[in-house]
Amino acid sequence: MSSFDRQQASFLSSMSAAASKLGTGGTKRTLAPPSPSPSVGSTTSAAAAGSATPRRDRVDTPANIVYSQPAMTGTGDSIISQMAYAVTWLRGKDEPQTCAAVLSYLSATARPEKEQEFFVEQMRRHPKIQWIPDPSLSEQTWRSGTYVHRPTIPGVKDKTSLLAHLQKKTDASGVSVKDLKDGWPECEPAIAELEREHRVLVVRAKKDGAARTVWLDDPSLFHQVDQDLRNAFLRVELPAQESMVARLMAAQLKPASEDPALKAAQQPNSKAVKKKKAQRRTGKATNVHMQGLLKDYSHTKR
Repeated sequence: MSSFDRQQASFLSSMSAAASKLGTGGTKRTLAPPSPSPSVGSTTSAAAAGSATPRRDRVDTPANIVYSQPAMTGTGDSIISQMAYAVTWLRGKDEPQTCAAVLSYLSATARPEKEQEFFVEQMRRHPKIQWIPDPSLSEQTWRSGTYVHRPTIPGVKDKTSLLAHLQKKTDASGVSVKDLKDGWPECEPAIAELEREHRVLVVRAKKDGAARTVWLDDPSLFHQVDQDLRNAFLRVELPAQESMVARLMAAQLKPASEDPALKAAQQPNSKAVKKKKAQRRTGKATNVHMQGLLKDYSHTKR
């Protein structure tokens, strides 16, 4: 009998003895002594004997699984996510769409009818979606009518409508390009063309030069300045800011701002000690009739 067979027989006998002891209710439970640890030679022979049927303690996992990333769960199924997808889809459509087309795009046609009806009612209340009732029906249902995207600035889709919208403004505020892109995503090339024609004024970002705000401009007010005159204007040196006020006063001109040196001298010293206010005593003294008892007589002791 090999060493592995002896160890196996010893282990089985110890297990049966432990099982009989655990099964008895009245006897005291004791643990069987551990079997002696096998030597290097016995483990080598055991591995050689059991190489025909190797034991697999762990299941091999695929190496391409990344546990730090969430699994792909598809698009959001909540009504907020579905409504955002519907608004984005309608923004890219020029023609009105039926509710069946919207639900088909969202893969929501297999849902219960109550859920579809609730979603359509929420679409009609959405500020970015406009519902067009069916004129051929006297009574509208939740399936009737069509839906279009309602942009922030409605009706502005080209250069002509943009100029008309700017001319209708009663104040001097500009139009945000972000609001224009809500209903006219490809507005930047048209804005750049109108800017070159001096028909709009554009404020651009310093980082990437993207248009941010647009104002109305008048091309008749634009006059081309000769380059020689521009160069001569740029060669004129301006005095320093500190001496600007003194130079203006020397020329008997009233400066628009005060002298920074005089302004600093006229400022009060912040380090001046502030006068403390006298603390006002509030309240009324009590126990006036016991003033004689509370008087200190410690100095009369001998």
